[in-house]
Amino acid sequence: MSALKRLEAMPKKYLKEFYWKDYATITVGLVLYAVGLIGFIKPGGIVTGGLAGIALLIEYATNSGIPLQSTYFFTNCVLLIVALKILGAKFLIKTIYGVIVLTFLLTICQMIIKKPIVDDEPLLSGVIGGMMCGAGIGLVFSVNGSTGGTDIVVAIINKYKNIAFGRGMLLCDFIIISCSYFLFQNFQTIIYGLIVMGVMTYSIDMVINGFRQSIQVLIFSSKYETIANAINSELNRGCTILDGTGWYSKKPTKVIIVLAKRTEALEMFRLIKSIDEKAFISQSTVRGVYGEGFDKIVT
Repeated sequence: MSALKRLEAMPKKYLKEFYWKDYATITVGLVLYAVGLIGFIKPGGIVTGGLAGIALLIEYATNSGIPLQSTYFFTNCVLLIVALKILGAKFLIKTIYGVIVLTFLLTICQMIIKKPIVDDEPLLSGVIGGMMCGAGIGLVFSVNGSTGGTDIVVAIINKYKNIAFGRGMLLCDFIIISCSYFLFQNFQTIIYGLIVMGVMTYSIDMVINGFRQSIQVLIFSSKYETIANAINSELNRGCTILDGTGWYSKKPTKVIIVLAKRTEALEMFRLIKSIDEKAFISQSTVRGVYGEGFDKIVT
């Protein structure tokens, strides 16, 4: 191997740390969430899930003495400190951004939206709000962002268990909504909250479109060594190089095969493009991947 080729094959930092499109997507998602929560769910007197649901309960109990954005912000500060060691600084950068921007948007919406957007229809208002909040969270999750709160708890669980975000949130939200009975002494509020939770969960899974599923990626490139080294060092994913033959050119070629989670596809494509823009890539969804880093083998 020549010196130039050895230099090219050495692992380098190809992935950039900042992508403005990711933060633009997060911002749009947070706007949808804030409007859905303040403009539709809160006026209906409905308790949703997550940290927002806890903040709503506190605001209802104190007759707006403690605004929900205050509870949301200070509780998130505690959760972020706890999550720093487990999730790492890279995850928390987007989470901190999400927490600060959402706190600001909630405050603005509280100041602007003084009257219910949908009058005398709490269930309809809640369903619309649930769709907006779910779509907003889905957009945030689609670029590996977070709105904080129970999202952090679910992200920690998802780090060790390959489950959909919507399902993980379902468990936390059910407990929070059920606790609203102790405040309102009314099962109707719980039913409304569960309906909104179901709408949000479905919207989240629809927007992220199964981003937690596993994928199989085939990469055809003359710079296969550099790409394979970068996948190992920067994405912490193993890969296998197969021998192939281009039937049209009748020339031997190398094929990289990688099994990964769907959320890792975005960074993988960015990494490959930064190394070889002419690389040929094939991505397919796989129903089950078992072993280290994926699902456990069940017999």
